[in-house]
Amino acid sequence: METFTHIKTVLGIILGLSITHSLKGVVKIIEHPDRLKPYITHLLWAFYMFLSTVYFWWFEVHLTEIRHWDFLKYLFLVIYVITYYTLAALLFPEDMRDYKDYKTYFLSRKKWFYSILAVLFMFDAVDTYLKGPGYHTEMLKVYPIRELIHIIACLNAARNEQ
Repeated sequence: METFTHIKTVLGIILGLSITHSLKGVVKIIEHPDRLKPYITHLLWAFYMFLSTVYFWWFEVHLTEIRHWDFLKYLFLVIYVITYYTLAALLFPEDMRDYKDYKTYFLSRKKWFYSILAVLFMFDAVDTYLKGPGYHTEMLKVYPIRELIHIIACLNAARNEQ
């Protein structure tokens, strides 16, 4: 159990940074609403990613079911949570000087956003498998169909010109 405590601490730090980055971005919009015009699609994705990050953090409690930890599992999880941070950073960049509003910015980065989101769903499938056969079987009924639909939708959105 001591190994899991160490691992969840590192994951918690990165996920905490993701949530902080997202909240900071929303607060900037609230503080300066006239500086850059908000874009509803962007804000909805920001809300979705916030909920997704919190949801992920909650369900990582099932990592306690992993009996043998090795560096590859640990590395996979670190890369997985870095994906959450990357998406938060893509939604709320540090510098918006080259863009007139969030719509222009989001549309210019949508291929990156949707492609990384598709990778996130792929990582989720591996993460579910790592949590063991009991957890995987419980999720098996609709989970693979849901993941496949999400991945295909994200890849299609990344390719779509509008």
